[in-house]
Amino acid sequence: MSLSRCLRLSSSFAQSVSPSRHIAVTRHFATTQVWAQAQQPRSNAPLYLRRTFLIFKWSAYLVASTAVGLLTTGAVILGHDALTYSSKHVDRVPVSPLALRPETGGPKNLPIASILVDDEEDEENKKIALKPRLVIVGGGWGAMSLLKTLHPGDYHVTVIAPDTFTWFTPLLPSAAVGTVQVRSLIEPIRKIVARVHGHFITGKAVDCALGERLLEVETTLPDGMKRSLYVPYDKLIIACGSVSSTHGVPGLENCFQLKTIADAQAIRRRILDNFETASLPTTSPEERKRLLSFVICGGGPTGVETAAEIYDLCQEDIMNYYPKLCREEVSISIIQSRDHILNTYTEHISNYAEEKFRRDEVKLIVNGRVKSVHPGKVLYDEKDPSGQVSTHEIPAGFVLWSTGIAMNPFVERMVALLPNQVHKKAIEVDAHLRVKGAPGIYAIGDASTIETSLVRHVLDLADQCDVNHDGQIDFNEWQVMVAKIKQKVPLAEAHLQHLREIFDAFDSDRDDRLGLNELTALLQDISSKITTLPATAQVAAQQGKYIGRKFNYLAKHEQTLVQNQIIDFDEAFFRPFRYMHLGSLAYVGNAAVFDFGSTSFAGGLIAMYAWRSIYWSESVSARTRALLLFDWIIRGIWGRDLSRL
Repeated sequence: MSLSRCLRLSSSFAQSVSPSRHIAVTRHFATTQVWAQAQQPRSNAPLYLRRTFLIFKWSAYLVASTAVGLLTTGAVILGHDALTYSSKHVDRVPVSPLALRPETGGPKNLPIASILVDDEEDEENKKIALKPRLVIVGGGWGAMSLLKTLHPGDYHVTVIAPDTFTWFTPLLPSAAVGTVQVRSLIEPIRKIVARVHGHFITGKAVDCALGERLLEVETTLPDGMKRSLYVPYDKLIIACGSVSSTHGVPGLENCFQLKTIADAQAIRRRILDNFETASLPTTSPEERKRLLSFVICGGGPTGVETAAEIYDLCQEDIMNYYPKLCREEVSISIIQSRDHILNTYTEHISNYAEEKFRRDEVKLIVNGRVKSVHPGKVLYDEKDPSGQVSTHEIPAGFVLWSTGIAMNPFVERMVALLPNQVHKKAIEVDAHLRVKGAPGIYAIGDASTIETSLVRHVLDLADQCDVNHDGQIDFNEWQVMVAKIKQKVPLAEAHLQHLREIFDAFDSDRDDRLGLNELTALLQDISSKITTLPATAQVAAQQGKYIGRKFNYLAKHEQTLVQNQIIDFDEAFFRPFRYMHLGSLAYVGNAAVFDFGSTSFAGGLIAMYAWRSIYWSESVSARTRALLLFDWIIRGIWGRDLSRL
């Protein structure tokens, strides 16, 4: 209600009341009018003045909080520096004379490092020097998982690896094009070994004296000279990984591989060199087309992710900073021997990845086998739907070879030394990851494969389960045998679900008994269906944790085992290794695919961020996680680093 209307109402009201009452009411409304007029300018003040005041107030709060945060951060850094950058002096460190001048011996009369130079530098190391010697060959996923699981002080641990660092292999394709920096993928092995008060030797294991339990290690001096020594062991873990399989293809010296940090650095230099040369005005169109032809041999996760990363590099950075003619001439080709890329994933995943690459104009050559690789071209055979094979040629300025694995040279040497080792790609171990024919030696990761042959155990199984000694196995004895088979070869469990049907299928004479020949045929059939574990980081990590937990248990109950004269600790106290598949994932260029066995998922940016978050959480350490996060932020804001280093 307006003020004027209130006054009119008050006047009419006053006429109906007494004169004295009229005077009082008039004075009241007059006072109200004066008060309202006094307040009216404040209520009608411009709105922007109040907004300006609020903005100024909150800006002051923001500036003040920022200043307090910067001062606090500076004080923390100053305090850290004051405590960190202090003078430390080392005086008269005790060193055993045998550590400085080791005795020689063994089959090759080499120095034996029975005492290391830091075994006596403090009381903790002196105690650990008396513990069983655990020697780990390799610095990959299996070895690092083992080190992170071991209890400190239980073993005298020595790690032997040619590199002083371990690295996060799944992101090597990203490092190869500069999406992340190689420093963000590596962690010094000495920092990880320090947790268990262990030791590190830079070198390569080349041979082993099994009878004397001496591991031969070859080290390289700064001048390039080679020097060998023996490292004694009580327990030896072979975790040195594998090398790429050649498949007998000539010319692989013209290819790049992507298994190490050095490989990623070499690939990055070659890719940038090709673009720089292609940008020169003196480069012919034919040469430019060849330089910018990237050929990936192998359609597995490594090959697919490398192709996707090269495509991203061209779309996000080459397009902006190089002549657009270079981007127009780029061609990316994937040669796959099977009829699908990512053939170990579900069909839905393979189809999604193939469709994504077709949209991105990445050429997919399926049912093709590389015939030879030359300095400027790749020859391959392609089979058409009718079965006809034709040879094709593709120019190439960069070729990546990523087609399977083969034995590491040290694993190959161990296989030659041991009996009953017939596998062609890895050293064979039992269900407890013990190397067959070598007491005290275990193998994990790509260097090993768990035995799948049940026929080797047919006689032992028959003797153990033939209760009535009639030379045949009835159904009750067969059920007992199945339990023993699951203990010896856990991978066979999935194929031993319907026992009655399996028993009847091989009971050819229908006498409800299996003779030795029938039993052999049954076990051979099951063995043919067993699929070996894939050579992935996930398998190696789980095996490393399994060995670590086993050795922790052994160290805790060692006295009990000795008192009870238990020799076979693995069989008596620890279950066989069982792999739990947590899923597979791959990056396909601003998109990602996930295969969890029963379910699968593929998508764009959301899936890509899920892919990044999983790899980020599985990174080597908190330091590498921080570096990875910064790398992704920097790439998103400023793009990749195109410098050739």
